[in-house]
Amino acid sequence: MSAELRSSRPEGHESTLVLTLSNPGARNALHPDMYAAAVEAFDAAERDTSLRAIVLTGADHFFCAGGNLNRLLENRAKEPAVQAASIDMLAAWITAMRQSSKPVIAAVEGAAAGAGFSLALAADLLVAADDAKFVMAYSRVGLTPDGGGSWFLANALPRALAFEVMVEGKPISAARLAELGVVNRVAKPHTALDTALAWADEIAKISPNSVARIKTLTSAATTQPLEAQLGDEREHFVASLHHRDGLEGITAFLEKRAPAYK
Repeated sequence: MSAELRSSRPEGHESTLVLTLSNPGARNALHPDMYAAAVEAFDAAERDTSLRAIVLTGADHFFCAGGNLNRLLENRAKEPAVQAASIDMLAAWITAMRQSSKPVIAAVEGAAAGAGFSLALAADLLVAADDAKFVMAYSRVGLTPDGGGSWFLANALPRALAFEVMVEGKPISAARLAELGVVNRVAKPHTALDTALAWADEIAKISPNSVARIKTLTSAATTQPLEAQLGDEREHFVASLHHRDGLEGITAFLEKRAPAYK
């Protein structure tokens, strides 16, 4: 079987899109076919108002081994532009995740290595089995991070610690990353996906307008000064107040009932 990105909407969790990395025999190593499928899936999800969240996971209780080293060796015999184009396709996937108005939850079992770690970091929320491992192993094979791994780690961790994680390329436990605030929730082995789906169901009850705008504000906060952030907060607050979700949320609170967002 070839590498693919499978899409599904599990029974009982119809408001959640599950994207599953699948590359049997290669620990779900990434492939350009996955990149194109991911961008297409995120584009379609953005147009689907019935979707409230996206969960990214790996098949067979293993998240992703990152890039395929055999394919990278083959690319060494080709023009550098070939590998550059592949990395650009991965970057398009990362960008689609970050720009999506839907919250993305990564559910990690087994391990997330290299670009697989980058993908997990690109998610808005990260659930990991307590025996899962994370590793930026690029330096171990004479390479450097891609998929935004260096950006996400440098923004999530102190500079010296981010450098240590990338330059040493040693595995890090889910528990350690939870202590550092990178992993949100630690689950029992083989339950990361169920935990992520349950969390997605919780998020589905929150105003989708608020969720999308908070995601935008959170992303902007890491790249702009406070003055600009205050202005963005003003614009989003006023727009949210005059959105139908604002009316429903305030009315439901005053009437002491659960809001029903459409």
